[in-house]
Amino acid sequence: MLTPQWLDQLRTRITLSALIGRSTRLQKAGREFKACCPFHNEKSPSFTVNDEKGFYHCFGCGAHGDAIRWMTDHQGLSFMDAVKELAAEAGMDVPAPDPRAAKAAEKRDTLHDVMAAAQGWFVQNLSSPGGESARAYLATRGFDAHTLQRFGFGYAPEGRQAMKEALGKYPEAKLIEAGLRIEVENRDPYDRFRGRLMLPIEDARGRVIAFGGRILTKEKTDAPKYLNSPDTPLFDKGRTLYNLHRAAPAARQSGRMVVVEGYMDVVAMAAAGIGECVAPLGTALTEQQIEMLWRHVEMPILCFDGDAAGQRAAMRAVTRALPLLRPAHSLRIVRLPEGLDPDDLIKQRGARTMEEVLNAAKSLIEVLWEVERDAQPLHTPEDKAGLKARLMAHVDAIQHPDIASLYRRELQDRYSEFAFPKRESRWQQGGGGQFRSGQQRGGRGTFQNGRWQPQPESTPESLERLRRATGGGARDALSAAVLAGLIRWPALIRRHAEALARTPDLDPRFGLLLDVSQASEPLESDRLATILVDNGLEIPGTAEYSGLRFGFLNTETGADQAAEDLAQAVDLLVERPVLDAALARATARFESELSEDAFAEQQRLLKRKLEFDSRLRQMATRQAASS
Repeated sequence: MLTPQWLDQLRTRITLSALIGRSTRLQKAGREFKACCPFHNEKSPSFTVNDEKGFYHCFGCGAHGDAIRWMTDHQGLSFMDAVKELAAEAGMDVPAPDPRAAKAAEKRDTLHDVMAAAQGWFVQNLSSPGGESARAYLATRGFDAHTLQRFGFGYAPEGRQAMKEALGKYPEAKLIEAGLRIEVENRDPYDRFRGRLMLPIEDARGRVIAFGGRILTKEKTDAPKYLNSPDTPLFDKGRTLYNLHRAAPAARQSGRMVVVEGYMDVVAMAAAGIGECVAPLGTALTEQQIEMLWRHVEMPILCFDGDAAGQRAAMRAVTRALPLLRPAHSLRIVRLPEGLDPDDLIKQRGARTMEEVLNAAKSLIEVLWEVERDAQPLHTPEDKAGLKARLMAHVDAIQHPDIASLYRRELQDRYSEFAFPKRESRWQQGGGGQFRSGQQRGGRGTFQNGRWQPQPESTPESLERLRRATGGGARDALSAAVLAGLIRWPALIRRHAEALARTPDLDPRFGLLLDVSQASEPLESDRLATILVDNGLEIPGTAEYSGLRFGFLNTETGADQAAEDLAQAVDLLVERPVLDAALARATARFESELSEDAFAEQQRLLKRKLEFDSRLRQMATRQAASS
């Protein structure tokens, strides 16, 4: 049985350029090969072969296909002979014929004949006297005759039995199986499409597999405006993109693929000269359709209507795409002006404006941020925390670890800049590179020339309290290592300011670094160290974090890796007091209650504490080994 999976495996084992190169002289051109087309006479090469995508294409005559198609169209073999020859070359055994598979193939062929006959009948009806309402509607859309003929517009007349009478040579069961007629219990079958403008939906080979119909009679208020064929042996709406067989060759020339909401949008775009457009069929863009798009372009553009429904559709596509993201493959999104669809925009402002809109498509992460930021009012801390939770939930959906890490970092940066806008700093850089401030801190003193100076009303006891605070229990190896890392990479301080500011009982030196980071001038490591010393605070030395040789402290570590390592260390530093406090509460509860629930909770937190310590050791050991 020649299943689609077996045929795909056969294609992947054949190097298409080597196969075609036996009879056609190919020349390397980037990631493809080019040649003068073997299917028609030409002087300059317009024939390309792409091994990665597994197809050849001629931009002159439109010849297109894979290895099997090459053997049938160019070498003149039958389909089975071509398969057998390629299988022998690939070292694969051709499966024995399966009577059931043959019967299924015969059924599909019969259904293709039925659909082709239905399409011919619809087209004929459009030019008949009964198709006047459909022709009048098309006149309002402004489509020219070439567009109408190219997309195969037709008309389904009123009458519940019109198709049965027109296609009487086909059994009733076949018309029902093809989705053209509807069978209901205790009633005679009737035509699915009645009084509608019809468009054929075709597969990747250009064969009609389904239909879409637009209602023309306004009196039918209970009927859907657009009606598509149901799923059939030929048609799976979640795995089909309308117009793909025409858009794919156009996309190879333009380098882009545009996804619009409906097939009428596709026609309008094509009429305006933008032929690389496809549309889903009555559902949100599915995972399978996204993968289909990525086979042709790495960054397809989603262009949905500017109303609320269009934006919801775009967001559904974004959430579907997140788990599928892989390097160099994503989506770009266009937001049309509110209340306009592609046809409206083209009619009102012209095709050039549509091109400008497409060229300004935003990245997936940009749209994700904007949609979640604008989804709800953000007046309270709880509102802002909700925004961050929604953003991180999207990040958690991304399966690729590197992309997830980069999304997390980017969204956290955007969130911090939005939720904690840069305030006017107490710190100003004066002459000689010194930092100074004339504002009071806590009402007990000022920063002058980068150093804390008590006010006259301050007492010696207040200075003693400050000195004691710097030597408190908050000092430890992990805190010292993170401090040293922030001093070494001062540009990263603002990235972690929010998390550190909310963490209780931190080493007081963090507070000074966070204050200084509010200065408008860029900071340097040496300057930070000087400010610490000038304010009576020690520079964290290796003795404070011996045994924790983090990568961000290694002089040979690159900036990107250092930022990633430091982010992990800050996460541990922030997590630790929360875990310690929870463990202390659980232990106190167990000591007072001596219950099984209290014991289980304490043991769970003890396990988390051990896991925390293990992560810290592994992180430091791994980075020490790589340094």
